[in-house]
Amino acid sequence: MKLEIPEKKVLMHSMVVPIRWGDMDAMGHVNNTLYLRYMETARIQMMGESGFPISPAGVGFVIANVFCNFIRQLEYPGDVVVKSYVGAIGKSSFDMYHELLRTDGGGTVYANGGSTMVWIDIAQQKSVPLPDALRQWLMPD
Repeated sequence: MKLEIPEKKVLMHSMVVPIRWGDMDAMGHVNNTLYLRYMETARIQMMGESGFPISPAGVGFVIANVFCNFIRQLEYPGDVVVKSYVGAIGKSSFDMYHELLRTDGGGTVYANGGSTMVWIDIAQQKSVPLPDALRQWLMPD
């Protein structure tokens, strides 16, 4: 079953990730686990640039779920553009979505996916409300 990316989302970040030779598997295309790694790289960079970086102490994010729809095979050599979007925002969480395109692919989406990010108190291992400053950053004008 293909999970759908909602129409209502806001582009928050874009970055280019090189496809490495070692990203390919025995089938001659980028291994499916690497699609999620590309999304992770973009998510961590986006959150670092937001002023709310991933941190193992205090408060921070955990992922409640993650999914990926594989649309076309990525192959070496090349570069992947990862576009990151924010969707629904809750009390202590928000949904992120990603599109993976090749820089030389003419806008063709090779994969899309997403995750639910939950803001937690790491010591207590429980969710806490998103900080107001983060909520405002997630909802640009």
